[in-house]
Amino acid sequence: MGMENQQKKLVISLLAYAAQRDISPGALCELSNITDKELQQKDKPLTQKQVGDAWANAINLSRDEFFGLHFGESLQLSALGIVGEIIKTSGTVGEAITVASSLVHLITDAFQLEISQQEDTFAVQFIPQLPNWQNVLTAKQTLDLLMVFVVHEMDGLMLKKIKPQKVSYMPQTVNNAELERVMRSPVIAGANKNTLVFDKALWDEPIITANYELQKLLLKQVPVADKFDNEPQALNTRIYNYLMGNSYLGMVSLDDIASNFNLSTRTIQRKLKDEQVSFQQITNEVRKSLAINYLKAGDVPVKQISYMLGYNELSAFTRTFKRWMGTTPGAYARALKN
Repeated sequence: MGMENQQKKLVISLLAYAAQRDISPGALCELSNITDKELQQKDKPLTQKQVGDAWANAINLSRDEFFGLHFGESLQLSALGIVGEIIKTSGTVGEAITVASSLVHLITDAFQLEISQQEDTFAVQFIPQLPNWQNVLTAKQTLDLLMVFVVHEMDGLMLKKIKPQKVSYMPQTVNNAELERVMRSPVIAGANKNTLVFDKALWDEPIITANYELQKLLLKQVPVADKFDNEPQALNTRIYNYLMGNSYLGMVSLDDIASNFNLSTRTIQRKLKDEQVSFQQITNEVRKSLAINYLKAGDVPVKQISYMLGYNELSAFTRTFKRWMGTTPGAYARALKN
């Protein structure tokens, strides 16, 4: 699969994320001279100008200095299309990162990834390929996307949240707190290189293909548009879709949703109140939907489902599920097989 097709997949994911951010995908396409027909034609790549314009227009319309960071936070491996290659050829985290670094050129030519190993750590460095790249609007946003993607996608492969030991970041920023929230680590801004440093023990951690299959199952429940129009979505719908796509290791919190959407928690709560629904009601509906779909998959242990949905105790999940469906998760699963 060539760079053009990978970039097109990324633009389609960007349009879907724009809709979650209340940016009209239809308007974004018009501004970037991209037609529905071009998006639907699998063998027709977008031009570099169309890809660049889609990025630039999304950043400008969002008024979000960390649009690339927030897009990366929401992005799933399958959105890049290279996940099959990573999974097929990798047995460990180290192998997956090595393969991923060799495929970055399919997504962007603005950065190369270089991996180095020390006695107790390993580092992933993001090396700029463009002169004066910090003055190129889309280059910094691409860096943010790549860095957060490396951190967050290890979660899905290992089924636990990964934290770098250290993050070095060349751009200067006035909002380190948001970088640190998404990167899950202290960030040294204005550094002389862009680097993620991880505990060496992660390198040999096995990747369980079943975890990726669970992510795919989860994503099938999120509506995917085959064309993008100018119709706005209600906030509760946008939050529901975001939670469905990003809650395979517990529910995303209201604070994290607010930060990703570049809104205050108070604004979200007020808008949801206007729509006569609460954030808690949405999360309950997402948990219920995910639980039922995991059980329908037939090969996910109830204890694992409970953990993935953010319950500390299996008994708490069992009680909640019984309140939803009138029966226990185990009995529900057995009934599906009969």
